[in-house]
Amino acid sequence: MRALADDRAVILGQYILDTGATVRATAKVFSVSKSTVHKDVTEKLRYINPNLYKQVKEVLEVNKQERHIRGGMATKRKYIEKYKKNVDN
Repeated sequence: MRALADDRAVILGQYILDTGATVRATAKVFSVSKSTVHKDVTEKLRYINPNLYKQVKEVLEVNKQERHIRGGMATKRKYIEKYKKNVDN
C-alpha cells in the first residue's frame, strides 16, 4: 500500500513539473483531493525523490506568486459575462 502512495507522489510531482499545473488542477486531473496532492508533493516527495521535489517546489512557488493575478482575471471574466448577459436582455 505504501508503494502505491509513493508512486502516486512521484506521478503527481512529475505531472506538475511537466505541465506547470496548480495543485487544484492536478487534483482534478487525478481525481484526488487538493490535500492529497499537496501532502504528496510537499512532504512525501521530499524523501522519495529529492531532485524532483526541488523542481516541483519551484513550480509551486511560481504558482503561488501568480495566484492573485489568476484570481483577478477570474473576477474580471465573471463581471464581463454578467455585463454581456445584461446587455443582451
